[in-house]
Amino acid sequence: MTVLILCHFALAACAVPLVRRLGRRAFVVLALPPAATTVWAFSQWGTTADGGAVTSSWEWIATYDVSVALRLDALAELMVLLAAGVGVLVLLYCASYFTDGSPQLAPFAGNLLAFAGAMLALVLADDLITLYVFWELTTVFSYLLIGHTSERKKNRRSALQALTVTTLGGLAMLVGFLILGEAAGTYRISAIVADPPEATLAVSVAVVLVLCGALSKSAIWPFSLWLPNAMAAPTPVSAYLHAAAMVKAGVYLVARLAPAFADVPVWRPVVLVLGGATMLLGGWRALRLHDLKLVLAYGTVSQLGFLTVLAGAGNRNAALAAVAMILAHALFKAALFLVTGIVDHAAGTRDLRALSGLGRTMPYVCAVGVLAAASMAALPPFLGFAAKEAALEALLHGDTADRWELAVVVLGSVLTVAYTLRFVWGAFARKRGVADTPVHRVGAALLAPPAVLAVAGLVLGPGVGWTDRLFAAYADVFPAAAHPYHLALWHGFGTALLLSAVTWAGGAVLFALRGTVTKVSRRVAWPTADSVFGHLLLGLERVSLQITGFVQRGSLSGYLAITMTVMLAGQLAVLVTDRPWEGAVAPRAWDVPLQGAVAFLTCAAALSCLTVSRRMKAVVLAGLTGYGAALLFVVQGAPDLALTQFCVETVSMIVFVLVLRRLPVRFEESIGTWRRALRIPVALGAAATVGVAVWAAGAARVAEPAGAAMVEEVAHHGLKDVVATILVDLRAWDTMGESAVLAAAAIGVTSLIYLHRRGEASMNREELRGETAWTLSGRRLTGLPQGDDTAPERSWLAAGSTLAPEHRSVVFEVVGRLLFHPILVLSLYLLFCAENMPGGGFVAGLVAGLALITRYLAGGRFELAEAAPLQPGLFTGLGLFVSTAVALGGLAEGTVLHAWTYHGHLPVFGDYHLSTSVLFDFGVYLLVLGVVLDIVRALGAKVDRQIERAAGALAPATDPGTGEPNR
Repeated sequence: MTVLILCHFALAACAVPLVRRLGRRAFVVLALPPAATTVWAFSQWGTTADGGAVTSSWEWIATYDVSVALRLDALAELMVLLAAGVGVLVLLYCASYFTDGSPQLAPFAGNLLAFAGAMLALVLADDLITLYVFWELTTVFSYLLIGHTSERKKNRRSALQALTVTTLGGLAMLVGFLILGEAAGTYRISAIVADPPEATLAVSVAVVLVLCGALSKSAIWPFSLWLPNAMAAPTPVSAYLHAAAMVKAGVYLVARLAPAFADVPVWRPVVLVLGGATMLLGGWRALRLHDLKLVLAYGTVSQLGFLTVLAGAGNRNAALAAVAMILAHALFKAALFLVTGIVDHAAGTRDLRALSGLGRTMPYVCAVGVLAAASMAALPPFLGFAAKEAALEALLHGDTADRWELAVVVLGSVLTVAYTLRFVWGAFARKRGVADTPVHRVGAALLAPPAVLAVAGLVLGPGVGWTDRLFAAYADVFPAAAHPYHLALWHGFGTALLLSAVTWAGGAVLFALRGTVTKVSRRVAWPTADSVFGHLLLGLERVSLQITGFVQRGSLSGYLAITMTVMLAGQLAVLVTDRPWEGAVAPRAWDVPLQGAVAFLTCAAALSCLTVSRRMKAVVLAGLTGYGAALLFVVQGAPDLALTQFCVETVSMIVFVLVLRRLPVRFEESIGTWRRALRIPVALGAAATVGVAVWAAGAARVAEPAGAAMVEEVAHHGLKDVVATILVDLRAWDTMGESAVLAAAAIGVTSLIYLHRRGEASMNREELRGETAWTLSGRRLTGLPQGDDTAPERSWLAAGSTLAPEHRSVVFEVVGRLLFHPILVLSLYLLFCAENMPGGGFVAGLVAGLALITRYLAGGRFELAEAAPLQPGLFTGLGLFVSTAVALGGLAEGTVLHAWTYHGHLPVFGDYHLSTSVLFDFGVYLLVLGVVLDIVRALGAKVDRQIERAAGALAPATDPGTGEPNR
């Protein structure tokens, strides 16, 4: 099973070269995985029909008991045959429907096959989390398929609407899955169905949430708006996703969980009421539409409501009827969609008012359409009739709610017959006053797939008994019925047959009165769900704009005050409610007096920030607070933290200084007395609250500290540095996530500096037409030597000649030249000694970045280009790649980020060992180096470039792609 699923995704990834080489014939090759799946499913028919199951499991997240578990039983057998079998026919249909020049054909082909793989995995999943993952994959691929013609606004809007509705339902379903999994003690679906949890309030809430996901996926009211709009997709998508596959996912989930939760009080009211309402509303809506595809779309909504009623009714005979109707609906509705595509392809329109005479000009297409429509109208001897008879019998002999639902089903079936006749008449009949529609010839290859589906509906009518054993294997999971029903075409004359006759007659009458029905339908029509959805989105957008305008006023201090006030209120509420200080150990002022002295100086520096008016002084004082925190780490005996804090604070101060070049010297925001009176209590209160919360958290410890266990674990592996080992081994997941966040944040921030392009147009010195930014930023002093009189006798830097002589510092150049390589060596030392001494990839990357910053400060942006000729993105991307590769390499030992150590011997150096944690740390090193370099280039070199261009000292560069000047 796993191999079949992977084959779908693997071949989907090869769709682009296949389509490029074979054109539309590539669809034939892409049909191979679904074809193989269909053959495999048929080979397992005997096992599943006997009540057995084929299982496969792969442990995914052992800690949370999450596995990629697959299971093929009777219900999954049916769904696999539909997803794979209809998928084969749709892909073969695409080979004739599209042309070699169809736009974006390769992505469409890949997405369609990938959707088939996701749908296959969904129906085979035996784990709630696995099911959710593939559930959302079908949502994503359906979004891509609906929006295939992305240049059309209608397609984009329809795709986004489908994505929004189904994703919101999926998120609610995920919460329900988590509640069910915790309540049942397992996430294995087969185990939950076999031994469902007790129907508590939590389980009832979970059932409602799961039903939200299922009903939104199957377009049940009030979530039915997205399916008709999804008809903007190409016809093969409608035939597959919206008839045989995606929309069946919700019905499948209801059918899968009904044996376990049909007795939960909230289940039947939700399923029966919403399913019945959907059947009536969809059928009534289909009677007044003129687009053949929309008629089928609303008919599909109606039929999905009917299927939901049967699947969720909660008794054995209704379940048997449900699976029979699922098969019948997939066969006739997919065939009708494909026929509609042929009509549109041949006549150039789907408007039934413009179509006339196609029954004579396209007799074979008409015959296929009539066969499929007869099954949809539940006429004998088609499969639709046998399935509808089973449904009527099941509801007829059910409880009171089932008999009420029977009346709804009969009325809905009348509407079904009426819109079926409307479809056949509109597509193929000759209409008075309308000239015969000219059509072009249709090839047999295009007609074969719908013909196979339509003939299957005809053959399986008399042969429905062949499926009875398989379908009964699923239905027998429910409590045994007093009179078990068996599928057959003919059960004699009875009430069910009489009700069928009533539906045929009623549908014929409605069709005969179609003009009056259309007028009445339009007169009493409610606002469409689509318009309601549009108004809701518009209202939401307006409310968001109002809130944004009220909250986002452009004041950073205001944002900080709001954040701190919310944090303060939440923390105070918790502290006042729990009173954690009661019985807690009283805090000590300090462990050693030196801590108090450092803390006092740090607080003094912080308070001094409030009194300064110059930005540079504020930066220096803020930096002193950071260095004070680093000194506290030193006194406390945490050299790793101290070293990291020193480096971070140094880089931060340099970044602040670089930014200050583009800001006024003094703070320009005037703070009134009342604002200061409000801000000071908020700041002091927040600080006090955080301090109390930290003390309370430390004093509330009841378990033994984990430090001793970590020291022992680290020593067991022959290591000494506990902090570094935690970061790259014990908590490597956290480090990996934080690295990705750091890279994303740095790229986002620096991209704001590069307004149009991140790449530098040129770093050649020849682009200068005048003075550099560092010359422009200073004032020439009178009475001092100028020009070459002040220049050093030799150049200590590679690009020192680009600086104005009077602004060069020989001391700084010599220091920068002499310290650059030792600092780089120090960074490598900190990287490789981290297992036993203070260091690590993060601090080593910062130290290496400081070496590059030194070169920039000594020689400007051209010196930085000489020191680091490679783009920062290369280091960042390579760092992420190395860390990710090491993480995935752990799969060789069974789990991601599994650490291993290689021991070896070198002739000169002696014994050595190489650990994956070092390689992982090397990835962090490269990433941090890239981030620092990116920041320095953006806030240093790029700002220099902007200053030079503004002063006319730089020739304006143009973007080679757009021809516009770079900024």
